[in-house]
This record gives sequence, structure tokens and C-alpha cells, in this order.
Amino acid sequence: MVTVLDMPETTSPITLNQPAPAPEPEVERGMIEIDRLGFAYGNHQVLHDVSLSIPARAVTAFIGPSGCGKTTLLRCLNRMNDLIDSARITGGAIRIEGVDINAPSVDVVDLRRRVGMVFQKSNPFPKSIYDNVAYGLRIAGVTKRALIDEAVERSLRSAALWDEVKDRLHVSGYGLSGGQQQRLCIARALAVEPEIVLMDEPCSALDPIATAKVEELIRQLKQQYTIVIVTHNMQQAGRCSDHTAFFYLGRLIEFDLTTKIFSNPGQRQTEEYITGRFG
Repeated sequence: MVTVLDMPETTSPITLNQPAPAPEPEVERGMIEIDRLGFAYGNHQVLHDVSLSIPARAVTAFIGPSGCGKTTLLRCLNRMNDLIDSARITGGAIRIEGVDINAPSVDVVDLRRRVGMVFQKSNPFPKSIYDNVAYGLRIAGVTKRALIDEAVERSLRSAALWDEVKDRLHVSGYGLSGGQQQRLCIARALAVEPEIVLMDEPCSALDPIATAKVEELIRQLKQQYTIVIVTHNMQQAGRCSDHTAFFYLGRLIEFDLTTKIFSNPGQRQTEEYITGRFG
């Protein structure tokens, strides 16, 4: 006689081949992370609680009326404001690839090599075209002529200037046109192989033809570099940038894809600025 034993009831059904829960999507971190940044010159607060994630290998434009803090923020990204006695961070942090750039352990000289800068007014040194581009390399201790020659040619090609100056590398940089001088300054910044290039109104002193050349150069350079540009020219921001940040009175009002900012802004202040109602 076979005895059948009662099987204990299970409290939950057994499901075969149950799919594993989907992993949480990873949030892509920007090349530059600005986290609740505050900044002041003496008692004058210039930036208020700015948070912004700047993506790698893209062009990000800072726009806004004069005095809104966009150039101050740009200069924070490579600690150029350290050169001003009264300048100070009042809160928050800036991180590049996860590293707080204002930490005591950060080498400011190395930071400025990694984060190059091109200023509003072209500022070639009173040296030859060759020596302008080679300057940063020599400061960094590079002495081998073949390495310097290679870097000078590579940087001038990257700045779309090589074909125009290759036969007069030992002529003064002052002998170039305004647009060529600005591209020379870009080549000088690229020679030390930065990861990020900051540009403060790089075309404001240039004629339309030179401006078009610099804008085309910016579009090409984003294949290799993370670029942040300050501009008052909204058409230029629309032509050159992938992302745009609009600032007003030291605050970030809106940050989004450039196409979205210019076609369908999310904030009334942004719309009023880009349509010319103020600024």
C-alpha cells in the first residue's frame, strides 16, 4: 500500500525563467560639473547658486546681457579669477572629470594646460608665429626641436592656419590680420594638448569673413575638444553651439539644446532675451 504524504503549501508561487529586473539607467556625467556655485568680487555677489553639466566634445554657449556673470563663470573654469585679489567662491564646486578644481591638491598650472583659453581680443606675443605656438611647450619643458616642430605644424593645421603661414613661420605674429591673429591664439592654446578650450567672445573684434572662419573652426574642433564659448551674438550661438545656457543677473535661467532654446524656450525671460525685448 502506497501512502501519499501531504505536501506543504507554498506561500508564493514559483515562477520559472523570471526576467531579472532592468538595471537603473546610468546618468551620463558631464565633462564639467558645476554644482550650486556662488562667486563674488569683494562684497559684490556675481554668481548665485549656478548648477550646470557641460558635455564632452560639444560646444556649449553662454549667453545673456552684459553683467550677467557669463564671463566670470567661464574664468572660473580654469581659475583665471585667482589672479584677482578680491575674487572668491562663496559656495558650491566645479568638477572636471570628477575632480574638484579648487581643491588644495590641484596644480593650477596643470589645470590651465588642460583647460586652454582664447580671449576676446587676440593677444599674440611679440614673437614669431612659430615661437607664439611653441611658447607653452617650452614653458612646459619641451626642448627637442623635432617635437616642437611637429606640435607647431599640428596646432596650426588644427587652427586652419597652416596653409596661410607655413612659408613665413619666423615672421612676427603681429604681421597677421586680425582673424589670423585670433586663429594663431587658438593654435597656441591647442599646442599643449588641452582637453577643454574656453573662448571669451572670440569673434567680437573680427570682420564677417574672419568670423565665419573662426566659427567653422569651432565646429571642427569639437570633434576633439570640449568647447565653452561666451558670446553676445545669438546668431553665432545658434550657428556654433550644441547646448546653450542663458544667464540673467548672475543666475542660470535655462540650459538646454541650442535648437530648443532658440525655437521653444522653457522660460519667459529666455524668450524675451532671444527675441530682443531686452539685453
